[in-house]
Amino acid sequence: MLAGLLAIVAAALFAGAAIYITVAEQPARLMLDDRAALIQWKPAYARGFAMQATLAVVGFALGVLAWWSTSNGWWLAAAVVLVANWPFTLFGIMPTNHKLNAIAPEAAGPASRALLVRWGHLHAVRSGLGTLAVVLSLVAATR
Repeated sequence: MLAGLLAIVAAALFAGAAIYITVAEQPARLMLDDRAALIQWKPAYARGFAMQATLAVVGFALGVLAWWSTSNGWWLAAAVVLVANWPFTLFGIMPTNHKLNAIAPEAAGPASRALLVRWGHLHAVRSGLGTLAVVLSLVAATR
């Protein structure tokens, strides 16, 4: 079933991007000085948000389509877990994002670094949700 296969691809792309940010980009960013870390975070977050938001919505729609066409509840579970990144981002991560975006690079310091560290921990939840969505999608594909 094409919708299910494409749902797996969307979830895997989302999870892969989230995991890359968590295990590679964020640790590398934190090796920079406070000003450079903040400067790097701002455009990286904006680009990553656009990509991951799109993948979450597309993966959700494909998962719902797979569920609707097969009546396999695992597809719906995977779709819901993947799109759960939206409310988590809006309510869990956005307050930190707004604080970071409000800091001018020349004002970066220990407070902006603490926010960047907090952001990294929050973003790791997105990696977990994406990975869980992939696992649920693979279970759905085997049922």
